Amino acid sequence: MISLLPSVSQLSCQEKRSLLAELLEKKAKSAPLPEIPAEYYQIEYFPEYLHLKQQQQELADLGLGNPFFTPQEGIANDRARIRGQDYINYATYNYLGMCGDPIISQFVKEAIDRYGTSACASRLLSGEKVIHQELERAIADFVGVEDSIVFVGGHATNVTTVGHLFGQHDLILHDALSHNSLLQGALLSGATAIAFPHNNWQALDQILRERRPRYQRVLIIVEGVYSTDGDIPNLPEFIQIKKHHKAFLMVDEAHSIGVLGKHGRGIGEHFEINPHDVDLWMGTLSKSFASCGGYIAGSKSLVEYLKYTAPGFVFSVGISPPNAASVIAAIQVLKNEPQRVEKLHQRAKLFLTLAKDQGLNTGLSQDSPVIPIIVGDSWKSVQLSQNLFKRGINVPFMFYPSVPKNAARLRFFITCNHSEEQIRYTVDTLAEEVAKL
Repeated sequence: MISLLPSVSQLSCQEKRSLLAELLEKKAKSAPLPEIPAEYYQIEYFPEYLHLKQQQQELADLGLGNPFFTPQEGIANDRARIRGQDYINYATYNYLGMCGDPIISQFVKEAIDRYGTSACASRLLSGEKVIHQELERAIADFVGVEDSIVFVGGHATNVTTVGHLFGQHDLILHDALSHNSLLQGALLSGATAIAFPHNNWQALDQILRERRPRYQRVLIIVEGVYSTDGDIPNLPEFIQIKKHHKAFLMVDEAHSIGVLGKHGRGIGEHFEINPHDVDLWMGTLSKSFASCGGYIAGSKSLVEYLKYTAPGFVFSVGISPPNAASVIAAIQVLKNEPQRVEKLHQRAKLFLTLAKDQGLNTGLSQDSPVIPIIVGDSWKSVQLSQNLFKRGINVPFMFYPSVPKNAARLRFFITCNHSEEQIRYTVDTLAEEVAKL
């Protein structure tokens, strides 16, 4: 039989390549697919999820149940109502008692009647409300700078701001105890990120002396009050370093705005520095201001650039009118009643003094309403929290990775509404339970 097909030797180079490609494709299609491990496509087999389930089982084996997502009834203040029972509450950062204040609640209700419950759009396009402008003016005036921008979430404020302003040619130097949101922002930016020892401005200065010339923009990040340790940085020293090395300075005031300073204006007022010496003032609205969201305050050029370009602002709905209203009202109440801040300082100092007198380990806490009681072992912190709960005290525990290994603790948030009687009973009970551990 005579074949009508040409032999391979008669094919051109291009035809040979096409034939080879066709044969390889047929072989690939006929070959069995490689086995894909379940952990690559089923969440319930993720190693991280299995680790979570293991931790939950360990808690169950200790007879502690699930201490997370405990629903509370009513307003969280110096007392919390849980499953029909009242507890002295140290699990809220309603530092100034603004959440639930009737003046603020009434102002919020009026804002709902005027604007509804949502901005319903990105502010850049059609979600801008008059109350947004009033809010950002109030924040800027309170901080003492030119302008501010408000985001719908505190965590998102840090992630989008740090991630957007800095890039691969830049350097970010952050305190070793910086909040997760700041670390995520640094990661998103693509910049070189280096942690300097906690509150060690001398080490920061040395790093900048060695590395500053290698980078374009440099950002230094500190916090006003560190949320797990309750201490504060020496802000004037960090300002001097920022100026000397021509860097940007960002201060996260999540736990210090409304808290530090005679009038609650934050760490800047505490140290009596010029607010314009800090490039980026960040703060959250969910603590002292009875709301939800975060802000960046600073120069007009900074705020204008963020408003037109920051992804977390441009591509997000604007803060809701009720949340905006609660902040405006809280700032006004704070201006009219600065004694709330003084009372907060007194209560926090009392708790810290009594705890130290009892020999309890309060770590680095100073001059703030965030007071840790460090017990070391993770499960001891859980057990201590549960034992206090049985005695009418609600306080959260923290362990790795939220805090360093072997530094597990209970974290007490003091508010201006806590009474001396509540604090004395709490510290006495705490000392008894720690001794039992």
